[in-house]
Amino acid sequence: MAKAVRTRIAPSPTGDPHVGTAYVALFNYALARQNGGQFVLRIEDTDRQRSNPESEAQIFDALRWLGLDWDEGPDVGGPCGPYRQSERSEIYTEHAEMLIESGHAYPCFCTRERLAELRAEQKAAKGRFGYDGRCRSIGKDEAARRRAAGEAHVIRLAMPSDGEIVVEDLLRGEVSFEAVQIDDQVLVKSDGYPTYHLANVVDDHLMGITHVIRAEEWISSLPKHVRLYEAFGWELPVFCHLPLLRNADKSKISKRKNPVSLNYYRRAGFLPEAVLNYLALMGFAMPDEREEFSLAEFVEAFDPAKISLGGPVFDLEKLVWLNGKHIRDLSPEDLLQRLREEQLSDEYLLKVLPLAHERIDTLADFVSYAEFFFVGDVDYPEAVRSKMVGKGLTPPQMAKIFRRLLEEGLDPILDWKIETVEEAIRDFADRHELSPKQLFMPVRIAVTGRTATPGLFDTMAVLGKELCRRRLRCAMDILRTMKA
Repeated sequence: MAKAVRTRIAPSPTGDPHVGTAYVALFNYALARQNGGQFVLRIEDTDRQRSNPESEAQIFDALRWLGLDWDEGPDVGGPCGPYRQSERSEIYTEHAEMLIESGHAYPCFCTRERLAELRAEQKAAKGRFGYDGRCRSIGKDEAARRRAAGEAHVIRLAMPSDGEIVVEDLLRGEVSFEAVQIDDQVLVKSDGYPTYHLANVVDDHLMGITHVIRAEEWISSLPKHVRLYEAFGWELPVFCHLPLLRNADKSKISKRKNPVSLNYYRRAGFLPEAVLNYLALMGFAMPDEREEFSLAEFVEAFDPAKISLGGPVFDLEKLVWLNGKHIRDLSPEDLLQRLREEQLSDEYLLKVLPLAHERIDTLADFVSYAEFFFVGDVDYPEAVRSKMVGKGLTPPQMAKIFRRLLEEGLDPILDWKIETVEEAIRDFADRHELSPKQLFMPVRIAVTGRTATPGLFDTMAVLGKELCRRRLRCAMDILRTMKA
C-alpha cells in the first residue's frame, strides 16, 4: 500500500514573510491536497540570533491570507510535534550521538584560529576550500574523554573521500556529486545547536515527509542529506528542487529589485488568489494554457513532473495585470467586501483619520489630503523632486543614503510603530552625521510624494513597513536619474 503523501514548508522566522516561501509552499500544498495527504508547517528557528516570534506570527498570517492552510504545525499541533526546531533539541542531540556511535560522525576540536589558518593556506594554494578532516583520526575513547572534560567542539558528518554520490531529483533525473569535493559538514555547533542539515533531515524523517519540494539553491546540500539518510538507515523521500524566482536580469529575486515581502502585496491591494495564480505560473503551465485560474483548479491540474525548469522571471507588471483580471471577476458586492477587509477597513481608517482630522475643513478634503495613505506607489511631481535632496547633498548621494537607511535602519525593524521608526531614523542620522533637515524632508517626500503631511513618524507608522520600503526604493530610482 502506497504511503500517504506528506509535504512540508519549513521557513525560518528571521524577517518578513517572503514571496519565495509562498511559491514553495504553494507547490507543496498542491501535491498534498491533490493526493488527500497532509501539508505540514515547520518553523526552522535554530538561528538563535535572528529568529523571533514576531516574524513567526507574520509567516502564519501571510500564509493564511493566501489560503494555504496547514494540517499540522506549531499553532495547530499534530502527531509529529513539536513543530518548532528550537523545541526539539533533545531529539537532535540523541540522533547526533547515534551517528557518532555508528562512526558516521565525529567530534571536531579544531579552534576557530586553526580553521582560519587552514582557509588562508587553501586560499594561498588556490586549492579546494573545506575542512581537511584532521579530527577524523582521533580515536573514539580519546574523543569521548575530551568531550567529557568540556573541551569545545562541533560534530561533523564523515563524508566518503572518493567515488560519486548520485541522487534522483524528480525534475532533473540523476544528479551526481564527486565525494572529494564535499567536506565534512558541521552537524552540531559548539553551542550544542544543530545546523540546518541535521535538523532538516531528522525532522523530515520523523515527521514522515514523503516529498521534499524546495528551492534549487538546496541542490548543493543533497549529497550531505543523502549521506545522513544512509547513515541512519532511512528511506529517502522524493526530492524535487524548484527553479528560483528571478529578477529580469536573471539574478535571484531580491528586495533591491522587487518587493519580496508578502506583507507588501497584501498592503498594496493585491488579491491573495491573484498572487497564488501568478506564483503557480512561475513553475507550471495549465494543460489548456490559460493564465487565469483558481487555487482549486491549480490543485486539480497539478503534476509535479511537469514543473518547468526555466528560470521564472518575477514580473511585477504581469502580476498587476493578472490582479486586475481577478478584481474584474469580482461582483461589486465582493469588491466592496474586499475593500472593507483591507484598504477601507475600520481599523485602518481609524489610524488615518486622527492624522487628517485637524487638517481638513470639509469631508471632501479628506480624500485629496489623505490620498497617499490609500495608494500603492506615489507620484513625485517636478516641484517636489528637488526638495527630495538634502541640503549640501547630490541626488546620487541622497539615493545612497536612502539605500543605507533601508538596509541599516528600517529593514531590521519587525515591530513597526512610531517609536521604533523614529528611533531608527534618528539613530541613522546621528551615525551618518546628517541633520534632521537633510534627512527628514527627503524621507517625507519619498514616502508620500508631498512636502506637507502629518508627522513623519506617525505617517510612516500608519503606512506600514512595506509601502515605506517600496516607496523609498522608487524614490531612489528617481534620484538616480536626476542631474547632480
